[in-house]
Amino acid sequence: MDGDRTPTSLLFACTMNAVRSPMAAAMARHLLGRAVYIESAGVKAGELDPLAVEAMEEIGIEIAEHQPRRFEELEDTSFDLVITLSPEAQHKAVELTRTHATEVEYWPTMDPTAVEGSREQRLDAYRMVRDKLLARLKERFLGARASDT
Repeated sequence: MDGDRTPTSLLFACTMNAVRSPMAAAMARHLLGRAVYIESAGVKAGELDPLAVEAMEEIGIEIAEHQPRRFEELEDTSFDLVITLSPEAQHKAVELTRTHATEVEYWPTMDPTAVEGSREQRLDAYRMVRDKLLARLKERFLGARASDT
């Protein structure tokens, strides 16, 4: 699949499916609508992070009902494109798609849970991750440069 074509099925993956991949999947659903089947998964299942929920609510996208899950819990594993957001997810996706005609893209994305400081400083890290992912999604799937967003 070339980089200009929108996939019909898309998986976002990170380490725990609790911050980065649910944020990316929700924003992709918002941008791409129902034309694309979009899921998210993690190498391990964590608990949905309340700061991720809050950062997404600020832009009008709801993820509070998201249930983190692992790759192994996906009902369907045949995706056109897997976008990984952490090194652990990249390794897992490459391993799982070895025998499939699935494209895997690695978008290194900071883990905002590693940021320490006040609540507002921590929330700013989530906002930064959200905004970078949104810009990358727009660039990748809508052809919009980050400066256009």
